[in-house]
Amino acid sequence: MKILKNKPFFRKLIRCLFIGMVALPCGIILFNGISSVAENTNIVKGVERIAVFTAEKLQGSDLSLKEALYYRKLVDGRVQCQLCPTMCIIPEGGRGVCRARANVEGTLRAITYGKPVTVHVDPIEKKPLFHFYPTSKAFSIATVGCNLGCIFCQNWTISQAYPEEENHYNMSPEDVVKLALENDCKTIAYTYTEPTIFYEYMLETCQIAHQNGLKNLFITCGYINPEPLRELCQYMDAANVDLKGFSEEFYGEYCFARLEPVLKTLTILKEEGVWIEVTNLLIPEANDDPEMIRALAQWVMDNLGPEVPLHFSRFHPNYKLTDRPPTPTETLEMACQIARDTGIKYVFTGNVPGNPNENTYCPACGKVVIGRRGYFITEYNIEEGCCKFCGEKINGIWE
Repeated sequence: MKILKNKPFFRKLIRCLFIGMVALPCGIILFNGISSVAENTNIVKGVERIAVFTAEKLQGSDLSLKEALYYRKLVDGRVQCQLCPTMCIIPEGGRGVCRARANVEGTLRAITYGKPVTVHVDPIEKKPLFHFYPTSKAFSIATVGCNLGCIFCQNWTISQAYPEEENHYNMSPEDVVKLALENDCKTIAYTYTEPTIFYEYMLETCQIAHQNGLKNLFITCGYINPEPLRELCQYMDAANVDLKGFSEEFYGEYCFARLEPVLKTLTILKEEGVWIEVTNLLIPEANDDPEMIRALAQWVMDNLGPEVPLHFSRFHPNYKLTDRPPTPTETLEMACQIARDTGIKYVFTGNVPGNPNENTYCPACGKVVIGRRGYFITEYNIEEGCCKFCGEKINGIWE
């Protein structure tokens, strides 16, 4: 294959397949290899960064003029975006911190609507969602942008990019659903960057997906305001929320955000009946203190319940945080034990293929009910939602 002659690309491909933290930009769809789903989809090349937004400049960059939801108009042509807790006040011609919402002549535009930069077919375990339709395929999309500024972001090449500078596809919500069905996917995942910033695109795709029997997955940092979240929950079936740490200090220093809105998102998802799993990326010398881990696990136990799966993922140096090593396996195992001691039934490690903590164990008899290695299922011992060995209920959304 010609692609293998491009060594930097090949290294990135291998990292995506086996580590799972990097989303490749336009041109390829991945699932246990390479598919040609996107071969006939035109890729629109990026252009120079836009300093002042106008309708003509958006059209010239092939970006969207879709009017955004959840904003209000202010005096002097300014608008206030009310989608996320940042609550950006944007002057005419400017954009929000997410870089995906721009004020064009006093109207807020969702400029990445229908413009994904990443389109993959993934194992659902990659999200990670371990107790929702295991072994199924998730049609996964993302646009450029994020409303956080995490200095350790694994997908920073697209999350921290500018929409007009990146190559993208033109892909309507109807196109996304059609491709998901053609690729035998049971779900559509809004993922890789922060799907909140392409809210309108996600919401409309979710609605059409449900009409066609597909489920929707929200893979999110949880930085969204309650009103838009509750509307989205009417069409969302499962979510994995990155609870990045458990202090306001950590969120301020490492993510340029706040913890409290993320906790609010988790409680709303619970109230609205969305299946939840939580991921905590453990970073050495940042959020790996046993007391912080204990506080996080206790909050999950008290507010979400013992049946909510909790994933502790291994950090790899990336983006602006390259001054420390990957998370030691011992730290991940310590975190798992702390979480189990609080009463959480299903606790996992991530980014350590082959670790026993990848498996789901029956909370009653202790036997493996779902065996995993990386994104692959090695054994499956659940029958009608219960442990095959002892009959204990295993919480999740199964076939």
